[in-house]
Amino acid sequence: MSYFEELGLAQPILKALANSGYDTPTPIQTQAIPPLLEGRDLCGVAQTGTGKTAAFALPSLHRFATDIKPRPLGGCRMLVLSPTRELAAQIAEKFRDYGKYLGLNIQCVFGGMPIYSQKKKLQSGADILVATPGRLLDLIEQRAVTLKDVEIFVLDEADQMMDLGFIQALKRIDLLLPKQRQSLFFSATMPKAIAELGNRFLNNPVRVSVTPQATTAERVEQYVTFVTQGRKAGLAQLSLAG
Repeated sequence: MSYFEELGLAQPILKALANSGYDTPTPIQTQAIPPLLEGRDLCGVAQTGTGKTAAFALPSLHRFATDIKPRPLGGCRMLVLSPTRELAAQIAEKFRDYGKYLGLNIQCVFGGMPIYSQKKKLQSGADILVATPGRLLDLIEQRAVTLKDVEIFVLDEADQMMDLGFIQALKRIDLLLPKQRQSLFFSATMPKAIAELGNRFLNNPVRVSVTPQATTAERVEQYVTFVTQGRKAGLAQLSLAG
């Protein structure tokens, strides 16, 4: 029996994991999934590449599998905020992979794409909405989406959010979210300013940390290549091209 079976995850999720050959949890998953299944808030220090998307996706999908509700018109049951379009797209794809047997409506919205088509997709509501803060606020201002039905809220890569200047946008979004919700907050580092931001969103959270702060994630491969001064420029250009 795999770890995920022992957790009692819904069969459609286990089937998706089995089909992908995914049966060994990462440290963030073993620490985060059990309390999230209990409905606890969570504050996690975890970097990209540590498996944290599955850490919050799997228990959330289990909730959708066991607590079936209609999609809220013009709204969503789960909101995931990401700092960049690239990361938002990756998160949405992971949700689709893990939840492919659940029949959920998973939408992803970010800037740089036509807002009209995004508004149209959200009219009938979404189970899970992955968004960047700026585009989400654009859609809210145009009355294309409401956050009043959000049951699960995830703020991912909080330190990047602050670096990119999203702090005021996050505060505005916080005021639009229901007070009664499950909230998850992830950051690669946890300096005082990030911790204070987390306190704004979280209620008595479980705290987990899987890597020392400001270190490279385990799954990122690092190596050193020694070259002569004459070859340095050529190799740098080759690296950028790759």
